[in-house]
Amino acid sequence: EVLAVSEIKAPMAGKIIDIKVNVGDSVNEGDEVVILEAMKMENVILSPREGVVKKVAVTKGMAVDKKHLLVEFE
Repeated sequence: EVLAVSEIKAPMAGKIIDIKVNVGDSVNEGDEVVILEAMKMENVILSPREGVVKKVAVTKGMAVDKKHLLVEFE
């Protein structure tokens, strides 16, 4: 059995410009989770799986480094 992805990390350094989910939300694979601005471009971070959001580790306007935890799933 393949282990499900339990968290989403930032694919690059940037600034969080929007958060589309809250703790307790159910998400489907492909749903928008976070919008990260990097090098003047908006990068929409999508959910890699279906699940329930356990933790949102960022806030709007926050600067993050590559691999920073964004969202954790139950």
